[in-house]
Amino acid sequence: MDYAPTSHTAAVPLRNRAPSPLLGRTLCTAMALLLVAPAFAADRKDPAIEAALNTGLRPTVLQPNAALPHWSLQARMAQHHVPGVAIAVLRDGKLVHSTGYGTRETGTTHAVNADTLFSVGSVSKVVTAAATLRLAADSKLALDQDIAAYLRSWKVPATEAVPAPQLTLRMLMSHTSGLGVHGFADYLPGEPLPTLLQTLDGIAPAKNKPVRLVHTPGERGDYSGGGVMVEQQVLEDVIGQPLDTIARAQVFAPLGMQRSRYSDPQPGTDNIAKAHDSDGALTALPRGWQSFPEQGASGLWTSANDLTAFVAALTASYRGEGNFLPRAIAIDMMTEVSPSWHGLGPRLDGAGQTRIFHHGGSNDSYRAWIEGYLETGDGFVILTNGENGAELAAEIRNALSDAIGRGMNLPVRTVALDLRDARYADYAGVFERDDAIPMDQRRALADFFDIPALQVKVANGEMRVGVAGTPRDGQVLPLSPNRFVSPDIDGLQIEFHRDARGQVNALSVVHGEGRARYVRKL
Repeated sequence: MDYAPTSHTAAVPLRNRAPSPLLGRTLCTAMALLLVAPAFAADRKDPAIEAALNTGLRPTVLQPNAALPHWSLQARMAQHHVPGVAIAVLRDGKLVHSTGYGTRETGTTHAVNADTLFSVGSVSKVVTAAATLRLAADSKLALDQDIAAYLRSWKVPATEAVPAPQLTLRMLMSHTSGLGVHGFADYLPGEPLPTLLQTLDGIAPAKNKPVRLVHTPGERGDYSGGGVMVEQQVLEDVIGQPLDTIARAQVFAPLGMQRSRYSDPQPGTDNIAKAHDSDGALTALPRGWQSFPEQGASGLWTSANDLTAFVAALTASYRGEGNFLPRAIAIDMMTEVSPSWHGLGPRLDGAGQTRIFHHGGSNDSYRAWIEGYLETGDGFVILTNGENGAELAAEIRNALSDAIGRGMNLPVRTVALDLRDARYADYAGVFERDDAIPMDQRRALADFFDIPALQVKVANGEMRVGVAGTPRDGQVLPLSPNRFVSPDIDGLQIEFHRDARGQVNALSVVHGEGRARYVRKL
């Protein structure tokens, strides 16, 4: 099924602003925190993690009785045409593994290491959120204040449905603001780059539509890179500095993230992972990487070492073992904002020792993933420089989850089921979404699986589920006689409901803790 949630957003040189009188005090605080920030060395290898990467990559969904394939990282990099990968792993808040694999540029010997710069796409949103939360902790911002009180350069336009919009930073960070523009196109070398205001209003050279309300604020979770760009405008209007300067004072300097920046690498910058297409060929020439001018949403360039320091700081703050964020604010950050599956920046899943925060990043030619175990301090970072990096990162994530051993992201094994049997014929049909199901139960499905009607086909011994009235569909595989899993959308399952009269009149779509109900129409 081809409805996989995407986090493709991208990144704008910002106009100069007068220095803020708050900046000096902020930098002093940053330098004080720097003294206690984790000191992460360049490259290190943990034998257990290295063994997992040598023999432990695997798919998420396995056929009945299939043995684990024991793929190697090198073999899968070749399979997916991804030249370079950087991986870092935390155990109990401590960096145990941090190194690179492959090359920064295909056809060269320029090796990736833990300090290689990668574009990390929408992982940028979590770092932007952390800067916002640090300013909230310092009483410069309030999470539930109408942002109209902060905005000076731009205002959220009213709509007929919302004539007097009142949005908050909590809404912007949790994707419950009602604003549109899921993501942004990237820019090749030489293309003109939009300003932040041009991005917000969808004015050329911006490639996106205007950032406008498409829902009533707070009524649903709908992933909005546009909303994060409004968050960036709030930060810049309040502090009077570009986002890169704000982030340097609030995040990069306190955590020793010396390689990180919310702008294109400058000429002469060394150790950059260059961009590669789906065939593994160098692209975005002559420079070798795209520009991502929507900075707060997806403009961050960083390294595995830097990003792992960030993941460690968030988990330490949540556990009350660090001072990057006050613990109360860290707990807010890591608590879902209903009806979204996001907290204040990251996405959240699991419970107990498998309670995790995570976020992916997907810019042209770059794919990234961060994940932190909130109760244990474990976690990891995966950075890639190829268009097919998401598929590779999913297999790496499986290997690292297995190596960490907390029972997260276990293999899903299908069962043998003969779908040619007549008892499964009545699964076929058209099912309409029951919109009476509350949004806080649908969670992420209200965003990436916002499909009004599904068509189920059972033929030739297989089941396919797709968007009713279109040719778009994908195979689902049996987990039981009435429950099926998509091998294409991580974690998505379809459950059929046969009632007490033997009739199949409804099905549920399940993703993590999200659940949507569909009722038979035909």
